[in-house]
Amino acid sequence: MADEALSAGAVARRLGVAVTTLRTWHQRYGLGPSHHVPGHHRRYTPDDLARLEIMRRLTTEGVSPAEAARWARQAPEPGQHVNGGQPRLRRDGGGTAIPVGRAGPAARGLARAAMRLDPVAISLAITQSLAANGVIATWEGLLRPVLAGIGERHAATAGLIDVEHLVSRCVSESFATVVRAGTVTGPARILLSCADEEQHTLPLEALAAALSEAGVAYRMLGARVPPAALVEAVNRTGPAGVVVWSHTRATADPRQLTALLAVPRRPLLVLAAGPGWRADTLPAGVVRPIDLAEAVSLASAVRDSLEQSTAD
Repeated sequence: MADEALSAGAVARRLGVAVTTLRTWHQRYGLGPSHHVPGHHRRYTPDDLARLEIMRRLTTEGVSPAEAARWARQAPEPGQHVNGGQPRLRRDGGGTAIPVGRAGPAARGLARAAMRLDPVAISLAITQSLAANGVIATWEGLLRPVLAGIGERHAATAGLIDVEHLVSRCVSESFATVVRAGTVTGPARILLSCADEEQHTLPLEALAAALSEAGVAYRMLGARVPPAALVEAVNRTGPAGVVVWSHTRATADPRQLTALLAVPRRPLLVLAAGPGWRADTLPAGVVRPIDLAEAVSLASAVRDSLEQSTAD
């Protein structure tokens, strides 16, 4: 945007809010115009607008106005814009909540423990939910909202890296406990792998724990599996189903899936899991599950089908 100062009406139109809303934010939270020429109304500078954009975005996500204003006030002083005019927020504190949307009190409690960097409370909350609700409900109702909230805060502030690392470690340890306690029998019929260069493994760890809970044996290859290595693993082990996880479009190359469909020991089921995959780019014969529950259901069904045909 240009560097000229803007009137309240112009700012309201840019943000899609009422002028009275701007006045309220100014009076209650100090997010007002900073440019002043004697004898004229105060005007909003580009830095003022950047703070107000943060305020509007966070309030539309369900963050309280007072909390959103605290985050907005971390925006840079004039002259500190980077990346094409987008503000870089200071890392000097401020903001004590992770947004969890409509998630329940358990998620809000976990978010508070995460902000305190309290590993005991984080692990206890996850363990209690796993015991009471199981892996799928814990992932969907507790962990995903908190992890998404941490991601939103990081996108807005470039902070909370320490929080994300600690929570991720606690989640991984909790899922590993579920796997160790499982009563899986029989050969591993399901192969779990991240796509090439994909480093987000927590959703795949959630699937592994849910499969263990359901008594389905699997092999986990983990992060950043090159297509050639995945094909080699499929040829060597002959799994009934293969799940390939992609978190971002950058790692969702459909050719990885095409290669799986061409192997001599072609799996009965190939699942393209994760938000990185686009349904309209998937090869024929590849299934894209809508959530963790469907992935577990499909993997269990193909395992059962193979075992039944073997028995016959």
